[in-house]
Amino acid sequence: MKKHLLYVTVAMVLAIAAMGKQVIALMTPAKPVEKSVSFALYKEGNYAADIYHNTFAGVHIVIEKVNGKSRKKVWDKTFDAQMLQQYPSMQEAIAQTVSISNVFDNKEHLEVSYTLTYNTKGSELQMQSGIVVKGNGNDKVYIGI
Repeated sequence: MKKHLLYVTVAMVLAIAAMGKQVIALMTPAKPVEKSVSFALYKEGNYAADIYHNTFAGVHIVIEKVNGKSRKKVWDKTFDAQMLQQYPSMQEAIAQTVSISNVFDNKEHLEVSYTLTYNTKGSELQMQSGIVVKGNGNDKVYIGI
């Protein structure tokens, strides 16, 4: 009986030692990373026709840090409305890169959402879209007007 108890004790010690690395990894706090998101804002069409001469478009972009059900706004910008013809082409797009620090990659992710608001003689149309930022690379968001 004592010999059997010794084998069980040794097996338990070996199992605990093998799991110890996993337990230590779980107990070690994760290091925060910095994530970057680049935006390119440009016009998709020609918009030279007379019908577009009184049409304006504005853009509102929000970046949120999401942890489970918790959301925290970390960046918010509104690009003022301007006439559709005034937006640059894709080759000359309005570009901006935003860096968000202190993102715990194993617990959090970033969500980018944007709203395009078109206004033609007082009539408004809003279109919404967004992406989830994954990885440590530089994510790009192309916003075509």
